[in-house]
Amino acid sequence: MAINPDALQDIEAVVQGFHKGGYVLDRALATSIYLLIKLNKPLLIEGHAGVGKTEVAKVLAAFLRTDLIRLQCYEGLDVSSAVYEWNYQKQLLAIRLQGDSDRPIEERVRHIFGPEFLLERPLLRSIRHESSPVLLIDEVDRADEAFEAFLLELLSDFQISIPEMGTIKAAHRPYVVLTSNRTRELTDALKRRCLYHWIDYPSREKEMEIVRTRLPGMDAELGTQAVGFVQAVRQMRLDKPPGVAETLDFVEALAVIGNGQLDARAVEETLGCISKSVEDISRIKAEGIEKLLYH
Repeated sequence: MAINPDALQDIEAVVQGFHKGGYVLDRALATSIYLLIKLNKPLLIEGHAGVGKTEVAKVLAAFLRTDLIRLQCYEGLDVSSAVYEWNYQKQLLAIRLQGDSDRPIEERVRHIFGPEFLLERPLLRSIRHESSPVLLIDEVDRADEAFEAFLLELLSDFQISIPEMGTIKAAHRPYVVLTSNRTRELTDALKRRCLYHWIDYPSREKEMEIVRTRLPGMDAELGTQAVGFVQAVRQMRLDKPPGVAETLDFVEALAVIGNGQLDARAVEETLGCISKSVEDISRIKAEGIEKLLYH
């Protein structure tokens, strides 16, 4: 059962709650989340890949003690995958079973387009949920503008229109988090319906705090060295700079292979944890691993 938003006293409660959930956030992001909860207004989070956008929704669901419903966006996403579709096989069976029925045709049509034949997809499921869930619309920039039009009614009025059934309004409004990597610019219509927050790459101090929080058993010196190396790599001109997720993978990999100190050999062996592009790996090697370690 989700907590009552009125019971959330202040922004500091969000900071502390997220820290308990293993998520290190600054005051600005905590304020955006606080307003999302209090105003029940969708929050659009943009930022580089791997900086913790999706994790916000996961920790928020745990913080509110409610369910997380996730819609992963992709090119070609349509209403049947995101909102609802009809169970055609079940409808055909129902039509055959009532073939000899003397009920009026209008009544038979209403029957086969009833709730029992409706297949809920994430957006509709969030509207019909028994309590207020967290709805994560992940990487909305991967979908096209036509799909964004499907979202507007939901984000504005927390309702969905189904031609055969009418309008279904949320009994319990979901807490909506949208994420975007900015592979394309989102429409103004969608942005106007949302609060907005940008998550940048963390500072060295914040990233070290994230590593300590997420990997509490890790050697402090090794974590400090690894964070310093990743921070140096981010200063390079790479196609895809490493995010915080890559930093955590890097530190864990170093611990698994038993390196107590960060050296060029250990970095070269685990470089695939930091970069997922052969071109970027070549650039890092060309820059000089020793030089980056010294930096």
